Amino acid sequence: MNSKRPVNLDLGKFHFPLPAITSILHRISGIIIFVGVAFMLYGLQLSLSGEEGFSRVSELLDSFLAKLIVWGILSALLYHLVAGIKHLLMDMGIGEELESGRLAAKITIVVSVILIVLAGVWVWA
Repeated sequence: MNSKRPVNLDLGKFHFPLPAITSILHRISGIIIFVGVAFMLYGLQLSLSGEEGFSRVSELLDSFLAKLIVWGILSALLYHLVAGIKHLLMDMGIGEELESGRLAAKITIVVSVILIVLAGVWVWA
């Protein structure tokens, strides 16, 4: 038996390239959207139940925590949209090379950050 095998994996040693990170974030944002839609649909159902339900949802959405959650779900949706467009372009053969893949990942991050900041301004305005 080889005694030089690592006992524990040091995840700090692994450095993923930016295209891999954007792809992983695309999957994570999809999970956030999936979970967030359940809460948003519950809020929609409650607001459509009548005037009392609508006022309850309206009061709830005025809180800081609710705005933060809505902004988080909206941020995940916007990132997922931008990264999804990048993946569609790659499926068409655009940006499959190493350099163009890195550039596409950088563009994905920049466009997503701009949209997420604009969404934050919209949510808290």
